[in-house]
Formats: sequence, structure tokens, C-alpha cells
Amino acid sequence: MKKIKNIVAGVALLLGVASVGYVFWQRQAAALPPGLTSANGRLEATEVDVASKIPGRIAAVMPREGDWVEAGTVVARLVADELRAQLRAAEASVVQAERAVDQGRAGVRKSRADLQLADKTLQRSEELVGRGFISRNKLDSDQSGMEGAMAGMAQAQGRVAEAGAAVAAARARVEVLQANLRDSELLAPVSGRVLYRLAEPGEVLAAGGKVLTLLDLSEMHLTVFLPTALAGQVALGSEARVVLDALPQQPLPATVSFVAAKAQFTPREVETRSEREKLMFRVKVRVDPDWLAAHRDLAKSGMPGVAYLKLAAAAPWPAALAVAR
Repeated sequence: MKKIKNIVAGVALLLGVASVGYVFWQRQAAALPPGLTSANGRLEATEVDVASKIPGRIAAVMPREGDWVEAGTVVARLVADELRAQLRAAEASVVQAERAVDQGRAGVRKSRADLQLADKTLQRSEELVGRGFISRNKLDSDQSGMEGAMAGMAQAQGRVAEAGAAVAAARARVEVLQANLRDSELLAPVSGRVLYRLAEPGEVLAAGGKVLTLLDLSEMHLTVFLPTALAGQVALGSEARVVLDALPQQPLPATVSFVAAKAQFTPREVETRSEREKLMFRVKVRVDPDWLAAHRDLAKSGMPGVAYLKLAAAAPWPAALAVAR
């Protein structure tokens, strides 16, 4: 019996909250001039993970949670002593392979000289055989010498090509190790504030292990839900306003950056102002990046607010939603 009473009380409370929200929506909607609508939502920022591309032990993590970091800043380092040793060995291999190329080219020059000598010897032998001064056996021997010189030339050229390939492979190995060495320093991919510090110095990371999570405060939006009748009138790229609960007297310039192509049921976390609408369209309102850059510490992810959208392009903004220039 007590359980039933608790359920009834809970349902009554939900109905009361929904009724109050609906009345508030009606009053707010009535206060807007024609051609405008509004919807509730929460300000969201893109979360970007800073992760290690290579496995290794963390040597240092620079920023703390809440710190601001600029894009391209080194935020963490991995222990890279082994990589540096491997790089030195690879650079020595390049030098060794280049010397092998030089030796191979010297062998080609010698083989070319041997081939020229064998060719001249064969020509003299053919002439002397024709005059009857030497035997046919000498000519056969010189022909074999010529073929051997040609084979030696081809072999020497093959050794040069092989040594050249070894140089290319050694240089590629150096480039891979240099890239890995660069990757041992983790850079902030975007400018933002550190939301989470996920690893500490001394921990061993696998490839893809996360160290930090950043909030990209240059890209913030409010996700709202509009009923079918209103969503169809909102144009992608149209001008909008965002008024945060924490900044009620400072409308934020914004634009409509996304309108869902497909309706969905009312979301689990109700961000709509009318429970009577069951099918809603998700709409994203993007806050102007220039405003965010100039007021970096004012707008914060998770702040609740209201998005005001134009249903008609020519609809003027009321004075309360005018943006100071």
C-alpha cells in the first residue's frame, strides 16, 4: 500500500512539474513577437582526447585539470631513451648502406673496364683467326672471357641496385623512428581547457592510451528539440540567439548549424517545453566562435539556457535579444 502511495505521489509530482513547464512555455512563447520561437537546452562543447600513438611510459604530464592549453602545446612526454638509441643505430645503418653503394659503384667501374678489355681482345682474336695466325680455340676462349665480363658487369650493377635499396630502407627506418620520437611528445590538437587528467607520470600506456581530455570551447552549441510544425520553418544557417541562465542579460550571437532530417521521439532528458508533442526534431544552435574567443571564461559547457530561433528570415529581434556590437 505504501509503495502504491509513493508511485502515485511521484506521478503527481511529475505531472505538476510538466504543468508548470508548459505554463512557463506558453507565457514565454506569448511574449515573443511573431516569426520567433524558443527552446530550452544545455550548452555543449566538443571533448577532444589527447592520446598516445605509440606505447611507452609517461615521463611528464604538464597541465592540471582546469588549465587552459593552446593548440600545438606539448602537454605530455613519454620516456624515449630506447627510441633515441634505435635512431642512432638506424642512422649508422644508413651510413653503412651508403658505403656499400660506393663499393658497388667501384665494382661497376672495374667490371666496365674488364668488359672493354674483353671486347678488344675478342676483336683482335677474330681478326687473327681470319688471317690464320691463331687457333680457333683461342677465339673460343676470348668469347667466353667476353661473356664472363658481361656477366660480371650485370652482377656489379645488381649489387649497386641492391645497396641502393638498402639505403632507402635504412633511411625509411630513420624516418619512422624520427616520427615515433616526435610522437613521444603529445601535443594539444586544439586550444581548450583540460577537463580530465587521465594518466600520471610513471604509468605505462598502450598505443591509443589517453592522457588528457580537452574541452574545445571554440565550438559550443545548444541542442534543442522542436515540434514538427516549428522545425520545418527553421532554416539551416539562419540567425539565432542563446540566452544562458547564468547570463540572462547578455544574449549570445548564434546560428542554426544542424536540423535533423528525421523526427524522433521526445528525448529521455526532456529539453522541450511541451509534453503534448511526441515527435520532435533535434536542432543545434552554434554560438558565434568570435564571441566565444572574446569571452572565453563566461560560457561554460553544461550551462542551461534558451535558444531563440527565427521562423521567418525577416522577423526582427526584440530589444531584449539585441546583441551588443
